[in-house]
Amino acid sequence: MDFSIPEHVQDITRRVRQFIDQEVIPLEAHLEEHEDGLTPAQLDALRAKAKAAGLWCPQLPKELGGLGLSLQEIVPVFEAAGRSLIGPVALNCSAPDEGNMHLLHMFANEEQAERYLKPLAAGKIRSAFAMTEPAPGAGSDPTMLKTTAVRDGDEWVINGHKWFSSGARGAAFLIIMAVSNPDVPTHKGSTLFLAPIETPGIDIIRDVPIMGAKDLGGHCEIKFHDLRLPNSAILGEEGHGFGLTQKRLGPARMTHCMRWTGIAQRALEIATQYASEREAFGSALTGHQAIQWMLADSAIDLHAGRLMINQTAWLLAQGQEARQESSMCKVFVAEAVNRVLDRAIQICGAKGISRDLPLSKWYEAARAFRIYDGASEVHRMVIARQVVKAYSS
Repeated sequence: MDFSIPEHVQDITRRVRQFIDQEVIPLEAHLEEHEDGLTPAQLDALRAKAKAAGLWCPQLPKELGGLGLSLQEIVPVFEAAGRSLIGPVALNCSAPDEGNMHLLHMFANEEQAERYLKPLAAGKIRSAFAMTEPAPGAGSDPTMLKTTAVRDGDEWVINGHKWFSSGARGAAFLIIMAVSNPDVPTHKGSTLFLAPIETPGIDIIRDVPIMGAKDLGGHCEIKFHDLRLPNSAILGEEGHGFGLTQKRLGPARMTHCMRWTGIAQRALEIATQYASEREAFGSALTGHQAIQWMLADSAIDLHAGRLMINQTAWLLAQGQEARQESSMCKVFVAEAVNRVLDRAIQICGAKGISRDLPLSKWYEAARAFRIYDGASEVHRMVIARQVVKAYSS
């Protein structure tokens, strides 16, 4: 591996960092004023500035209005964007739209690309991915998928119950995972469908209340009642839903890690500044070994996480599945981010748990990172299977 960052990526990263610091972070003070964090007018204005600055959709090819960066090249760029929870939204590289754009770019046909991908890439619409189900349906185990799609002539009739469909409130369309052939294992009998949100049979029950910061579009519970979709609504091929989902989730885990590393880095900077300025017991806090070790441990966590992100991105770019490495990366970075935030709050003391600093909001929001895109325990199970397999061979 070559760990050097190309000059054009360094330049984009620098400009993204500057944009986040000057245009995005000042808006954080207003995030409690609207259910989506920013008002539509604020978001439109911010995105217009991002486009004017030449920072729009770093991950998409230039023909879709993006910067054409590879998975390896977006690593430092996404980290810079992730210095604010609304930074990725401003650049149109936030979840779930970023992962959905990646999926559509790989598998959408020409008609689907025109209808869904291009307006999504332009920031004209938003999307949601409807896979997770409440018990006894699919959560961490996709083989427990209960939502069904039954063929009826040239149409499919979908019935089921989803929840935690992130971004569904206000989305223009859903990507729905359903069992289309119950006679074979789920990984061979599931299909992805594209469904405009206004299609009869889609019932958004509620936006599930969660701990932490507000997210654009919320995290919705949805029921499908005899939802009818044409055969042309299938994304990719019938029965290939599980495989397509894996193609989406692998890179998506990495982009989550990139963005959250940006938050963790900023938290370390805040803690270091506070410890440098706050005096106790005869010196600045930075003069006390207990504080020094917390700062050092956070720097170690961030460094190790970046190395894992870069290596996994490199493996994926080589065409490898990198299941072991991506699982290791997701577990380590998710837990490291939580450790870094916890230490930053501890260093800042009472101010750390106050809303005068953003640390407590980030701490609440980061807890979910150890659950979505595969809980840490599930990824450890995947890793352990490979360890046992290697030992037995």
